[in-house]
Amino acid sequence: MAELRITIGGRDFDVACQEGEEQYLRAAAAMLDNEAQSLSQQLGRIPEARMLLMAGLMLADKAAGAEDNVRVLSARVEALESQLAAAKAHPVRIEVPVVPAAVTETLAEIAARAEALADRVEEAAAG
Repeated sequence: MAELRITIGGRDFDVACQEGEEQYLRAAAAMLDNEAQSLSQQLGRIPEARMLLMAGLMLADKAAGAEDNVRVLSARVEALESQLAAAKAHPVRIEVPVVPAAVTETLAEIAARAEALADRVEEAAAG
C-alpha cells in the first residue's frame, strides 16, 4: 500500500491507496479540496467532518448531473446509430442518366444531314 499526505480545505490527511493508484487519489483529493476551498470561502472555518461531508455532497451532485448528461447523450448516440444502420440497410438509389453511344452517333449524323440540307437551301436561294 502506498501512503500519501493530501490536503483538503487547508487540513492535512494521511491516506493509503493501492500501488500505482496514487495519481487517481491525488486527482480525487484535488477535486475534493476545490469544493472544500469553495465552502471555506463561503462559510468560513467549519468543522472538519461537516466540511468533508458538504464537499463530498457537492461532488456527488456534480457526478449525478454528469451521469444524467451521459444518459441523455448515450440515448442520442443510440438513436443516431440506429438511423445510420437504417440508412445503410436501405441506401438511396440515385440514377444518373447516361446517353448511349449509338444515340450520340445518330444525333451527330442527323446534325450533319441538317447542315448539308441547309447548305443546299442556301445555294438554291442564291442561285
